[in-house]
Amino acid sequence: MLNTEAIWQFLSTQGADFGLKVLAAIAAWVVGRWLISLALRLFSAALLRGKQIDSTLVTYLRSILSVLLNIVLILSILDIFGVKTTSFAALLAGAGLAIGTAWGGLLTHFAAGVFMQVLRPFKVGDFVQAGGVTGTVTEIGLFGTTITSPDNVHTIVGNNTVFNGAIQNYSTLPHRRVDCTAKVANSVDPLDAIARLKPAIAAIPNVMTTPAPDIEILQFTPEGPLLAVRPYCHTDHYWQVYFDTHKAIVATFGAAGYPVPETPLAPRNR
Repeated sequence: MLNTEAIWQFLSTQGADFGLKVLAAIAAWVVGRWLISLALRLFSAALLRGKQIDSTLVTYLRSILSVLLNIVLILSILDIFGVKTTSFAALLAGAGLAIGTAWGGLLTHFAAGVFMQVLRPFKVGDFVQAGGVTGTVTEIGLFGTTITSPDNVHTIVGNNTVFNGAIQNYSTLPHRRVDCTAKVANSVDPLDAIARLKPAIAAIPNVMTTPAPDIEILQFTPEGPLLAVRPYCHTDHYWQVYFDTHKAIVATFGAAGYPVPETPLAPRNR
């Protein structure tokens, strides 16, 4: 059975003090979080004001400062309850190998993030393929890189995963080649098809004039010659040019009255 007398004695002697500590901790958390948010905004504004520090590096430094300030806030709240930092450190040490292993994994991502800031394989806003994900970089954090794919999927990839694999940055160079193909029937002169396609592809919006689109015979198939249709454009216009190129192929071949390529029938044995 519960010792009601002991419970009442605890509440009458220490309950009020404990309640005040809880209220003080809640107030410290609310005020502390507000001060941290204000400090981070001022920190970012100060770094961006001179426009001498890249926004990607500013975001990374802001993440580091946010973690440090939140750790200080948590330790301060623990101190309200009488938990000293030395006791807190002993508690973490007593957690054993599991915490050490987990922290070791986080350290590898952190170290990779530092190297990414130094080597700068990409920056926020670049369209990349990294860590098995293709999309636009929206944030380079302490431990992970956030990439938004073209189908609007928000993906966070560990920095170590990004740094350990191949990184393709489609935004570094001024233009990108769009690879398309077009097949014509065996009865169609492929040179005539190429001559008709060149002005049609060049007229597509955002297709670059230099370098000019490549339209050549790629290979021969049983249905007919396969043409490589390869215009160039800025990365931002890749998919628009890609789809418009296919539309131009259909419209050009339709206007020319080209027959649809068909697989030749094998002769029957009599």
